Amino acid sequence: MSAELPRAGFVEQIMGLPVSVHVRGEGARGADVAAAVEQVFAELREVDALFSTYKPDSEVSRINAGTLAPADAGPLLHEVFALSVIARERTGGLFDVNLPAGDGRTYDPSGLVKGWAADRAARHLVALDDLDFCLNAGGDVVMGCGRADAEPWRAGIEDPREGGTLLGVLERRDGAVATSGTAARGAHLVDPRDGSLPHALLSVTVVGPSLTWADVLATAAFVRGEDAVDWLRGQVGYEALAVHADGRVSRTPSLLVHDLVKAPPS
Repeated sequence: MSAELPRAGFVEQIMGLPVSVHVRGEGARGADVAAAVEQVFAELREVDALFSTYKPDSEVSRINAGTLAPADAGPLLHEVFALSVIARERTGGLFDVNLPAGDGRTYDPSGLVKGWAADRAARHLVALDDLDFCLNAGGDVVMGCGRADAEPWRAGIEDPREGGTLLGVLERRDGAVATSGTAARGAHLVDPRDGSLPHALLSVTVVGPSLTWADVLATAAFVRGEDAVDWLRGQVGYEALAVHADGRVSRTPSLLVHDLVKAPPS
């Protein structure tokens, strides 16, 4: 049973978030694992230095300040530029890294970068033989099982109204879970088309093979509002659960959630 196997956990504060890595398997406490985890954290720190909107010397801040031309940015920014175009097209403009700001727009790829960076960094954990891993970046999770008989990881879906309680639990051996909503940071998500604050939903959780796209789709679905779950049914390979402002819970038909409870009424 995986519960009897050695386990190791690592946590650092990066991108203003707690980032944790949990590993299980016979070699979980070995030097190879510690080195791979340090590669994960180092890569996330590098991404933060390039993409932070709070650090004045980041490439993103310099683009917004007009002191760096986008064409002169480094290769990682160009990779994100390309992904951002796909994300905008895939979501019909519900997700966009160019957000309304005053009388113009500002470049803020934060909604894409966290999931993308965690996906990239997780490759160091995938490379560990016969080990299972779970990388949690501020509540967005990418996981994998390197052992054929491994038990699935369990990821809780937080109730957006009751701090510290769960709506239910997802069990997955691999893939990603991302949540967008107002529980942790308040009303910070805006409709990129007009700058308005979406209010029909409290949270959207998306499950699928890629954290990059689960995160993008969760944000877009939150902006979409009331019919978010119906819209997400058209995203092949992804399932979702939404908590509506009136306490209703809706989900795609194939999403299995253990111990699912109804959100408390208004």
